[in-house]
Amino acid sequence: MRLNTQLLKITIYLRNQLSQFKNTKSRGDVPGWVLVVLMTTALVTGIWSIAAPKLTTILRNSLDAMGGIR
Repeated sequence: MRLNTQLLKITIYLRNQLSQFKNTKSRGDVPGWVLVVLMTTALVTGIWSIAAPKLTTILRNSLDAMGGIR
């Protein structure tokens, strides 16, 4: 009987917490999203600057191998 009462209290508490959470309007963490976008842009730019010469060489070699198409 005591276990059922505790489970009922826990269930009521969790439902109240969930309803309060649903009623709050969260706009998100704008500075956090800005930081994620800036860091992703920096990583892509850094990787691209390293990989671009190799990719250009691979593309030119493959086009040359196909019959001199440029």
